[in-house]
Amino acid sequence: MKAKLLNLSQTIGEKIALGFISLALVWVVCALLFTATMTYLELAGKTEITRDVANWIEWRIDGTFKNSPENIWYDADKQVTIESVTNEVKIGKLAGNRKLEFGVKNILEEYLQDKGYNLSSVAPNKVSVQIIFLDVLTTKKNISVFHSGEEEVVIRLRGILKSEGKKDKVVIVEESSSEISMSTLIIGEGGGFNQTSLSNALKKGCDKLITKLFEEK
Repeated sequence: MKAKLLNLSQTIGEKIALGFISLALVWVVCALLFTATMTYLELAGKTEITRDVANWIEWRIDGTFKNSPENIWYDADKQVTIESVTNEVKIGKLAGNRKLEFGVKNILEEYLQDKGYNLSSVAPNKVSVQIIFLDVLTTKKNISVFHSGEEEVVIRLRGILKSEGKKDKVVIVEESSSEISMSTLIIGEGGGFNQTSLSNALKKGCDKLITKLFEEK
């Protein structure tokens, strides 16, 4: 019985080895035929055909084109597009500001790429973002003719993630950033947005929104 099992295992091993050798031979023959065909086309002056074939192969196996569904490296879960960013802030200097929409969209796209997602207009995952609140809160302390002011920019974003046309998740995040500035009472109160605080708040809010929208993907 033991001898039969040894013979059986040896036979199986030989068949597996023979299978690998056969596949390798078939691969070599196909490669030689392909090379010969491409060489013939080049010599015959049919360079357009060889170029089209090379592009077709490259488009499907080159990781540079992984955003295409026909590429072998394509991952649908990693394909995202920012469908829209709308500014719904009702009060303040940035209410209805279109540049704010473009700025937030650019930041969102940067964070998506940093987290390994690919931007594609035909992606199955679509993100819509609404800027629903943006304001600056100022706390001041007066000492003689000097005052210190802490300006805190607060932003609130609502993000909607759709997968294959269906609403998958809705997330609301809030972030803030503050800067302490020193000035004299003679200069004036100001009251506008501190650019550093605004930029930091936007980045923190966008990062948090992307993280929460895709945390389970």
